[in-house]
Formats: sequence, structure tokens, C-alpha cells
Amino acid sequence: MITLKEYRGHIRNWEALCTELGISTELTRQEREGKILTEGYKAWGEEMGHHLHGMYAFALLDEESGKLFCLRDRFGTKPFYYYITADGRILYGTTIRRIMEQPGFVKELDEKQLQIYMSLTYPAGEDTFFKGVKKLMPGNILIWQNGAYEIKRYWKPEFKSDNSRTLDEWADEIHETVKKMMAEVKTADETAESFLSGGVDSSYVLAMSDAKMSNSCGYDDERFDESGLAKKTADILGIDNTRCLVTPEDYFSMVPFVQYNMELPLGDASAIAFAIACRETAKQTKLCYSGEGADEFFGGYNMYRNAERYGENLKTFYVGNTNIMKEEEKQRLLKNYDPEVLPINLVKELYSECEGLDPLSKMSLVDITVWLEGDIYLNVDKMSHAVDLEIRMPLTDERVFDIASRMPSEYKVNAEQNKVAFRTSASKVLPEEIAFRKKLGFIVPIRIWLADERYNADVRRLLNSDIAEKFFNMEEVKAIYDDYVGGNSDNWRKIWTIYTFLVWYEEYFVKR
Repeated sequence: MITLKEYRGHIRNWEALCTELGISTELTRQEREGKILTEGYKAWGEEMGHHLHGMYAFALLDEESGKLFCLRDRFGTKPFYYYITADGRILYGTTIRRIMEQPGFVKELDEKQLQIYMSLTYPAGEDTFFKGVKKLMPGNILIWQNGAYEIKRYWKPEFKSDNSRTLDEWADEIHETVKKMMAEVKTADETAESFLSGGVDSSYVLAMSDAKMSNSCGYDDERFDESGLAKKTADILGIDNTRCLVTPEDYFSMVPFVQYNMELPLGDASAIAFAIACRETAKQTKLCYSGEGADEFFGGYNMYRNAERYGENLKTFYVGNTNIMKEEEKQRLLKNYDPEVLPINLVKELYSECEGLDPLSKMSLVDITVWLEGDIYLNVDKMSHAVDLEIRMPLTDERVFDIASRMPSEYKVNAEQNKVAFRTSASKVLPEEIAFRKKLGFIVPIRIWLADERYNADVRRLLNSDIAEKFFNMEEVKAIYDDYVGGNSDNWRKIWTIYTFLVWYEEYFVKR
């Protein structure tokens, strides 16, 4: 008998799978997805990951053989963790707290992860801040039997350029595929709303969906506020729009909630605003669309336009979308610095695998493998679940990625524009002023708020605390903070990264 022991996610191609596996489509979603996983394992065994589309992580137990089979989707949109106890048992789950609750778990900090975190601002790679707790990485399966486990990779992102097609042909394929995703991403009896920023990704998803309501974040400071652009997009599409005002008071009050529910520290300042957006959206719906994935697949970040200039040097420094502290600076800051623990070590194998690819494809590969899993998808999953909101990301799908993997880089970025083919596709349903609008990103006024003593009392408390003294050379922390408050606003990310780690540590190692 095959038993579903753990599951988190949504299977998109459930209708086709039900037909293929002889499962009634009249079952509830929970019943049919459970059946798909158990029957799919009987039919395909370890190959079942190739048959599923969607966002998922799960564990199945073969009661007869005692074999545990765990699988995480291709991009890591849903988390999965495991831990081997001192007496040789495996603990596992889609949350770390699920593992922590089980007998045999010993809570210890893996301090070397702090070194990685201070550069990347997120927990990258298979190790976590809890010693012994590991992530099952995207596109991998874990098999546990007779007291031993094996990890196998069933899928990895690969690029192979097809130079035989025109820009319009690529745009047509993107558009037809997104249309297919939107038909699969929910059932007719479900009602979904959609997050909407000022950017093309969320605008395209909204335009292609049947959502009747869109939800946006805004700030009182117009320099950072995209909500006006989002409202214009919604008006053009004839869709209602609600605006959630993010205040500095609300923002800072949410930090402990975010770091606790994230389970691992995350120094991405937009995560707090996203959590507030999830909280407010959950008051009016339980299902929402979001536009993650397209930037990494189709060349959406402005830095990608420098790819050719970086060339072969990429493998010496490019570890993903963020890299905020140099090794010399961390060496000064940390009491326990280990020169062997380097962020670049996380991607050395990736660079070996992608020899011969053009520089943009290499950057995309690193971000898809490391940054998306470690930051973006972690944030979306944890913050939505914390407020009982389900988020589905139509653009994150291997069938969408398949197009990007074949597309020449010249159709992704050029001297004037990023995400060229994707924007061309979006322009089929959006005005050009929206489809080709310059990328703004999900920006937050934190670089200003962090220096304001009306709001930063907790920051100052923790930077001067016994907790900080445990890990950091305090005079060096003070020097960075004083430099920031004195006018060097570029230092805000460093302060924020240290602060978010301290908040997380206090939540998990002091309060609990």
C-alpha cells in the first residue's frame, strides 16, 4: 500500500492525469491530488516527476517495503526538508517546524551559514541554519529505505539555443503557452484574485486571467510607490484594484512575524511588504495569482544586459541576484570567520555543467537554481501559508521555461531593453506603454526608514544586544551603522541583513 505522508502544492495537469490513471474527476481537490500521487507512483515509480506539472513537494511511503519516496518540483516552489536523528531515523516535512516537533530532533545553529547569508541575504544551497536540517533541492528525489538514503536528480534546467526562429515566432509561442497555463492554473469553480505591481509580469498574468480583482501595495512616498501605475493598468483592463498602504510602523512590526514564519532568516526587504500584501489579500480571497519566474527565465533583470561584458569572469564572482558583502568585510564583522566558507562554492558545480553556454544563460542558470529557490519561492510559499492564502504562479512552469531554454539571448536582452520577447508577447494583450515599461522591481523605502529613530528602535536594540555580541565584532557593526546614518545609504542592505538574522535568531533560539 502506498500512503501519502506529506504534501504541499497544486497539480496543474490533474485532469489529464486523472484520465490516464483512471481517477474520478468528481473527487475533491484534496482527494484527487492524493490519488494522483499514490497512483502515479505505482505507474511511474521514480520517474513520476516527469509526468507532473505544477507546484509541489511530497513524501510517499510504500508500507510493504518500508521505502520512503520524497520529491520536490523542478524549480523548488514548495519546500521540503529532512533530518537524520542520532539513532538513525529520518524526520521530514514541508516545514522545518514539523521536523522540530518530532522526537529525536536537536536544535543547534549552523553558524557557518551566517557567512553565506551575509553575502546573499537568503539561505542558499541544501544546508540550513539548523544543523543537520537539509533541503531537498529542486528537481530532486530522496529515497529512504533500511536506514539509508539516496538523493537523485530527475530534472535540471538546460539551455540549447535555437537560432531558426524570429522574435515574433518566439513571442507567439510564449503567448500560446501562457494561455495554456492560465487554463490549467485553476478550476472553473475556483475564484482567484491577482497581485499587481507596475511591472509587465503581473500585468500580463492579470490580463490573461479571469480575475475580477487585483491587489497592489503602495507607500506615501511617491518615489517608491508603484500602486498608481498598477491602478492605471487595472483600469485599462477593466478590473477592480485595491491598494494596501504599507506604513513604516506596520512594516517594522511585521518583521518578527515574517522571520518566524519564514523559518530561515531572509534579508530581502521586499519580503515584509509582501507579507503585508498577503495578509490584506487573505481578508478577501483564499487564492491569488503572482507573476514570479519570468525575470529569471527571459532575462528580466537590468544586470543581465551586462552579461557579455562579464564573460568568463562570471564563474569567479556571480553567485546570484544579490551579493552585498565582500569577504574582507565579513572577516572584519564576524567573530568566527572561516575562509573556506565562500558563496562561490555553491555554484562551482553549476558553472562546470554549463561550460560553452553564453554568459546570459549562465547567469539565468545560477538565478533559477539558487536565487529563485532560496529567496523568491521561499518568500511566496512561507508568507502566503502564514496567512492562509494560496498563491499560484502561472509563469513558473517547465513548459514556459522550455521556451526560454531554446530562445537565443538576443531575444531576451539587448542594449535598450530586457525581456524583449516576453514583452512582445505581453503586448498582444497589454498597451505597449505597459508591456515595455522599464522594470522597477518591488522597491521599499527601507533605506530611508532604517535611519529614522521614530521607527528603528528594534534595529538599534538588536544591533547593540548580547545576541549581536555573540556573533559580531560590535565596533565594526557600529561603524557600518554610523556610516549609514551619516549619509551612506548604500549600507542599508548590510544593516538590514544583520538585523534580520538577529530577529530570526531571537525568535528561534531565545524566545522559543
